[in-house]
Amino acid sequence: MQDQDSSELDLRLFRVWRNASKAVIENIGKDIESHKISAENFITLELLFNKGPHPVQKISEKLAIPSGSITYVVNKLEQKGLVERKPNPTDRRTFDVHLTEEGRALFAELFPKHVETISQNFAFISNQEKEQLIELLKKIGLGSQNLK
Repeated sequence: MQDQDSSELDLRLFRVWRNASKAVIENIGKDIESHKISAENFITLELLFNKGPHPVQKISEKLAIPSGSITYVVNKLEQKGLVERKPNPTDRRTFDVHLTEEGRALFAELFPKHVETISQNFAFISNQEKEQLIELLKKIGLGSQNLK
């Protein structure tokens, strides 16, 4: 292979990264859909399962979902009995969204299967390569943020 100039290599890297990311994200999306749940519902349940109760506004900020949309998601999850709103103990003007027992049980069943799907998508590289990739992607992400 001939030496490529830096911009050609950058373009090749971007295409490979984009295509790999697309394939992994599609596989993860199919896994979520197989559980008959929307991606927005899934990531909301995941946040509450792993990080505990949150006000609707904080869920919106953390998941980068517009506040009107996240209110709709929370309303739908509440109608299904998977979450409930409770007054915030330190600020009575706001409500925190909590998983119900049913929501916790559902996600406890789904999450290990989800993790397995993620692991299958990264099974093609060693743990050492995963660590290297994590560091490289962090470096790219932080560097890109500083370009703004």
